[in-house]
Amino acid sequence: MVTSAARIDGDATVLGGVRVRFVRTLRLPETGTHPLPPGLGTFPIRRVEDYAGSVPPEWLAKGGVMLPVYLREAMWLSFSGTVEPSALQVGVGKVCAVSGEPWSGTLGRRPQNYLVLPRQPWLDGINSGGGTVRQFVAVPLGLGATVEGQVTGEETVGGVQLQAFGLGDAARRAWEAERAAARQRTAVAYGAVGSALPAPGGPPPPAAASQTRGGPPQRAAAMGLGAGGSMRQQVFQDDRPPTDWAQEPSARTFVHLVTAPQWRRITGERPPASPVDRAAYTAAGLPWFDYYDEDATAVDLAPADPLRAVRPVGDWIGDDHAPWQAPGAPQVKPLGDPRPGRPVADGDW
Repeated sequence: MVTSAARIDGDATVLGGVRVRFVRTLRLPETGTHPLPPGLGTFPIRRVEDYAGSVPPEWLAKGGVMLPVYLREAMWLSFSGTVEPSALQVGVGKVCAVSGEPWSGTLGRRPQNYLVLPRQPWLDGINSGGGTVRQFVAVPLGLGATVEGQVTGEETVGGVQLQAFGLGDAARRAWEAERAAARQRTAVAYGAVGSALPAPGGPPPPAAASQTRGGPPQRAAAMGLGAGGSMRQQVFQDDRPPTDWAQEPSARTFVHLVTAPQWRRITGERPPASPVDRAAYTAAGLPWFDYYDEDATAVDLAPADPLRAVRPVGDWIGDDHAPWQAPGAPQVKPLGDPRPGRPVADGDW
C-alpha cells in the first residue's frame, strides 16, 4: 500500500523524500562508450488529471504525470534535492531499468531492483553492466524498439514508472541522530549555530543541467523508452541491510511520454524546441561530465540478464546521420561525489 501521494513541485516530481527531474540532453551515437552528456534544461511536467477533458481515457485510469518528448529524444533522471536515504524503483514499460526484471511492488536484492539515493545522483539509461548504462531514448510503441518490447515481447505499457521507499522507523531514527550529530560537529568547527548551517551529507552536486549539465480527448500516441548509446555511469549497490527499508512504498507515479503535437493539443502549451544537435554543442566548447564514486560498488548484471541483449533504437529507426564530433579532453569535467503542488493521482497500472 502506498503511504502518500506523489506531487509536482516546479519541474520536479516528488515521491516522499525523493525528488526526480527529467532532463533533456544530447543523444549519443550508438557505438563506443562516452562521458555523460550535458543537460539542456528540464522537461515541463503536468498532472494528467488537470487535463481530464483532453487526455486519452486510459491515461486517466493510470493517473500520474505527463511530459512532452520528440521522437528519438534523449533524457536523464536527476535526483538532485533528495536528502533522505531512499530506495527508488525505475521502470521503463514496467521493466526494471536496474535489473531487467518485471516490475515489482517490493524491493529486491538478488538482483537489486532499485537505486540508492542520494548516493545515486542521476540515472541516464538502463543498466548495461560493467559500470555503464545505455541512454534513455524516446520511441513510439509498436516498432519493437523499446526496452519493454525487447525484454517482454510486447509493447502495452510504455512510459516510465517510479516508486520510492523510505527508511523504516528504526533506521530513520538512527539516520536522523547521525545527521544531527554531524550538524553539531560542523557548528562547533565553524563557531556557528548548527541550525544556521547547511546539513552535511546532503545531495551530491546536481548533474549537467545546473552546470550547463487542450482539445478533445485523442487516441493515445503511446511512447516508451528504448536504448541508445553507452556511457560511463555506475549504478550503485546498496550497502544497507534490507531491513533498513520500509516495507511499503512512500509514493509512486506513472509518467506518460507525450508526443510534441499531442502535448500542444492536450495542454494548449507550446512544447520545448527540438534539442540542439551534438556537433553544435561540442563546437561551442560546452562541458561533458564524468562521475565516479571509488568507495561504491556498482550493480553488475548476470551474463544472461535481459538488459544485456537490448539493441539500440537505430536498429529499428535507422542510422543516425547527424554529424558526431567527440568532445575534447578539456571539455570533460569530473564531478565529485516554489511551494509544493497538489497531490498527483495514482491509478491502476
